[in-house]
Amino acid sequence: MKLSAEIKAFAARLGHEFQTPALLVQALTHSSMSTPNRDDNQRLEFLGDRVLGLVMSEALLEHDRKAAEGTLAPRFNALVRKETCADVARQIDLGAVLKLGRSEMLSGGRRKQALLGDAMEAVIAAVYLDAGFETARTVVLALWGDRITRVEADARDAKTALQEWAQARGLAPPRYEEVARSGPDHAPEFTIVARLETGEEAASKAGSKRQAEQAAAKALLSEVDKG
Repeated sequence: MKLSAEIKAFAARLGHEFQTPALLVQALTHSSMSTPNRDDNQRLEFLGDRVLGLVMSEALLEHDRKAAEGTLAPRFNALVRKETCADVARQIDLGAVLKLGRSEMLSGGRRKQALLGDAMEAVIAAVYLDAGFETARTVVLALWGDRITRVEADARDAKTALQEWAQARGLAPPRYEEVARSGPDHAPEFTIVARLETGEEAASKAGSKRQAEQAAAKALLSEVDKG
């Protein structure tokens, strides 16, 4: 199978030359584009999630040889969560080469966090099946970069951290309010405001209420920490 120029460029950004190009094509094929003769990336996503998990587990143990399991677990979750996978996917412009059905293309599928995160996991599996675990580990560690060394800060759940900040100062727990919703039903965007009883507040927008609340909490925590 010959790869298109766009997918060849993506493979270069990924950092791996495929011996079996069909694996990469499958990894980039969303279920909305699958046919009886074209497999989608769901099975590869399942495998890639496990490969990523093993790579990150090893990397965390190597990075901090004294950390307890209770410390490592939230760091691991921060590194393998869908948001992080989607962030890495954007870093290498994976969305540009996703193979999507018409409905997904019209609904902005190339920018959707879930689709990007799933496809990133599928691509990891494709590298693993094409060249083995050592190559997959090398590719993953290069893509994740310094996320591993700065994960201690990223692992903090923003809502929990903000609540602990408030409680330590005798304040009531933060409140979260949905102040706007935009976009079509299949791809909504929520604007959430996080507020403290002292009057400080911050707003953030995301594709789910949970993500918007976390982002608003993180923004507010950043503001109060400055003070």
